[in-house]
Amino acid sequence: MGITIRWLAHASFEIRAGDQIIYIDPSTKNTGLKESDFKSADLILVTHEHGDHCDPKLIKKIRKMGKPIIAPPTCKKTLEKAGSVWPLAEGEFMQMGDGKTTIIAVPAYNVKRFRKPGEPFHPRGLGVGFIVKVDGKRIYHAGDTDHIPEMEKLGEIDVALLPSGDTYTMDFEDSAEAVKTIRPDVVIPMHLWNKDPTPFKQKVEAETDTKVVLLSEGEEYTLE
Repeated sequence: MGITIRWLAHASFEIRAGDQIIYIDPSTKNTGLKESDFKSADLILVTHEHGDHCDPKLIKKIRKMGKPIIAPPTCKKTLEKAGSVWPLAEGEFMQMGDGKTTIIAVPAYNVKRFRKPGEPFHPRGLGVGFIVKVDGKRIYHAGDTDHIPEMEKLGEIDVALLPSGDTYTMDFEDSAEAVKTIRPDVVIPMHLWNKDPTPFKQKVEAETDTKVVLLSEGEEYTLE
């Protein structure tokens, strides 16, 4: 049946694998999304505490009773009213009860983008990226990050979801360099702030073997 990845908006994604529905960074804040855009979730992943990624009210609504929320330890207090949070720090992993899904937390932080000198928008330890290993495929959601050295150690990635909109995360140039480091089969740009990602697609496909999939909000890509 394949795995379907739907870009909802901003950094929010829905992953469907069989009858399992996984959300990464579901939020109605600054995304234009509504609660009705989301189904009941078997698993919810949150990369960090900023409101456009972490929406406790929405998460409480869409989370199936007893199903897990996985987030870095810094989110635990923010999410405590949404349900039971399983904290996962960078370098840690968790295998889900179905035996088919493993969640791996990886570093995500800024090295170039700062609120003021010495104060990055996303300091190391605030958030994480996630590798979702499901049905033998590995999907990498980078979270809010710059191009960082740890990307060299991610291993084989089937689909990379990379922030590319600049200001708080990588721009098109940095994101293209990250693709060269990660070498995924497919990359989907996100966190675009309404920028046209065509230049990113042109650069990546001219300089690498990675396929670039450009999704409009609500569109999906099926990974066979």
